Amino acid sequence: MYLNKAFIFGNLTRDPELRSLPSGLNVCSFSVATNRVFKDRDGKKQEQTDFHNVVVFGRQADTVAQYLKKGSSALVEGRMQTRSWEGKDGEKKYRTEIVAESVRFGPRSAGSGAGGANRNTPPADEEMSGGTGIEYPKDDINPDDIPF
Repeated sequence: MYLNKAFIFGNLTRDPELRSLPSGLNVCSFSVATNRVFKDRDGKKQEQTDFHNVVVFGRQADTVAQYLKKGSSALVEGRMQTRSWEGKDGEKKYRTEIVAESVRFGPRSAGSGAGGANRNTPPADEEMSGGTGIEYPKDDINPDDIPF
């Protein structure tokens, strides 16, 4: 049995780019940054950022392009794919990306959103739940305090 599945949760590093294929199918591409915090051999806290290229097709491409922007958080579920092409200089180029099967929008802060007053925005979680949103702690979480 083989498995090719990717799950990432992070912030968009650029606004999504919506294009249309010759077949008429829409395709949207964007990049997501993920962070990892760990301790090195000396016990010093280190942080590493990885950047992931994502493509999404069809109706979901339209939705991503409409509601997400640079800095928005998103959960992407999909499969890894490497494609190749010949560059203008004749050199073979490669790009590994996540072909998204599902893109879920992350939480929004009060001042941010996908674009302002003239864009249609989906109802916030608080509106959908009758105003009972989750209260998150304001303090930073220290990884040393986690018991596992």
